[in-house]
Amino acid sequence: MEDVLDVYARPYDPSHPVVCFDEKLVQLIMEVRQPWPLQPGRPVRYDYEYKRNGTCNLFVFYQHRAGWRHVLVTDQRTKIDLAHCMRYLVDVLFPNADKIIIVLDNLNTHSPASRYEAFEPAEAKRILDRLEFHPTPKHASWLNMVEIEIGALSEQCLGERIPDTQTLKCEIGAWEMARNSPQAAIDWQFGMENARTKLKRLYPNLSLLD
Repeated sequence: MEDVLDVYARPYDPSHPVVCFDEKLVQLIMEVRQPWPLQPGRPVRYDYEYKRNGTCNLFVFYQHRAGWRHVLVTDQRTKIDLAHCMRYLVDVLFPNADKIIIVLDNLNTHSPASRYEAFEPAEAKRILDRLEFHPTPKHASWLNMVEIEIGALSEQCLGERIPDTQTLKCEIGAWEMARNSPQAAIDWQFGMENARTKLKRLYPNLSLLD
């Protein structure tokens, strides 16, 4: 926990960006009947029936100090997908960074070994050499700021029925632009002092050793 909080306290450094990372599964839902359009005094009305149209995955990146986020839409979230996502982070999103510091949870697909399952050893090592991982404690993924950002994404963008990945990408792209333009940032107030005060029960009681 303190390791993650220490990372959050670092000043902004574009050569060593701190990026919070997580995934979200999204269900695609098609309308069975066209919604009734908006009319004076009446909102758009949707039929209760719908058709499931499969699922897709969102890889979500959030850079707190820069007020920036990006969402990558993929069909799945396997180890191989994660490996390609990390290469995308290194080569496309932050090609000029010396080292990218990543805060993420302990999901089994997050293991660095997954890069070696997707790429030749030299390529896997090249990607890993650009990354520095800081996992949240087990059962404490709430320490990852991107979970708050995913909550905002779910509330502001994913509340309506979205039938396919192309529509989803368009909706998320518009949401990203609306959030990134004013550099909207999370007001994170849980620091080291708060942790040691509020969660003191989790620390060893050294007085018992006297």
